[in-house]
Amino acid sequence: MKRILSLLAAGACAAILTGLNTSAQAAPDMSLTRLDCGTPPPPTAVNERFSDTFSYGDLKIQFVFSCYLIKHGDQYLLWDTGHAMTMPKVAPKVSLPDLLAKINVKPEQITYVGISHYHADHTGQVGSFTKSTLLIGKGDWDAISSPKPGPGVNFAPFEPWTKGGAKVEPQPNDKDVFGDGSVIMLNTPGHTPGHHSLLVKLPTGNFVISGDAVHFRENYENNGVPWFNYDRAETLASIGRLKGIVATFKATLIIQHDQRDIAKLPAFPAAAK
Repeated sequence: MKRILSLLAAGACAAILTGLNTSAQAAPDMSLTRLDCGTPPPPTAVNERFSDTFSYGDLKIQFVFSCYLIKHGDQYLLWDTGHAMTMPKVAPKVSLPDLLAKINVKPEQITYVGISHYHADHTGQVGSFTKSTLLIGKGDWDAISSPKPGPGVNFAPFEPWTKGGAKVEPQPNDKDVFGDGSVIMLNTPGHTPGHHSLLVKLPTGNFVISGDAVHFRENYENNGVPWFNYDRAETLASIGRLKGIVATFKATLIIQHDQRDIAKLPAFPAAAK
C-alpha cells in the first residue's frame, strides 16, 4: 500500500513539474521596440502651454514623436502611429511600414493597432494598418466617430473603421491585450476623454508607456497639467495612477514625447526583451 501511495505521489509530482515546464515552454517570445514617428522640432518653451499654474519658468524641452512595437509570440501590437508623412516640418523621415520592413514585419502582421489618444501626432499613419483591430479608448472613439468631431480630433485617418470596413474595439476601461496579463492598456483619461497608457511586462523588466498622460519628466514629477487638457481632475488622477503602477510593478516609465527617455530602450532596430 505504501509503495502504491509513493508511486501515486511521485506521479502527481511529475505531473505538476510537467505542467510547470509546459507553461514555461508556452510563454510567448516578447519584445518592445521604439520606432521614430516624427522629426523633432526645436526645443519648446513649456511654461505657458504645459502648465496651467505657469510652474516651469524658462524650461525648454526637446520633444520627440515615438511609436512602439510589442511582439507577443506571433502577434504584434503597434502602439500609436505618429505623424502623417505629409505633416510639414515634423513628418517622419521614414514611414512606419518602411520602418517595420527593416525588422521583417509587414503591416498585415500587426494584430492590433493601439491608439493612446486622438491627436494627430499619435494617429497620423493609422490608415496604413486597416487590417489590424483598432484598440482605442471609448471616449476618444466616440469623439472620432461623432457626426461633428470637435477641435483637435484627428478623425480623417480613421474612416476605414468609422465606416465599418475595419474592426474596432473601443475600450471603456483597461484592456488585457493578449489575455495573459503581459500587455495592458491602462485607462488614463484627462488629456483626452478616452486617453490610455500602456503597461508592458517583459521577462527582463516592466515598462509603462505614457501616451500623453504626461509630456515630459517635470510634468510627471510635479503633477503638471497642460491648459489644453480635456479634464484637469482626471489628468491628476491618471498621473497618480501611473505613479502607483510604476511603483507596484517596479516599472520603467517611458514618456513618449521626452527626448531624454529614448535611451531607456535599445536603439532601433534592437529591442528590449
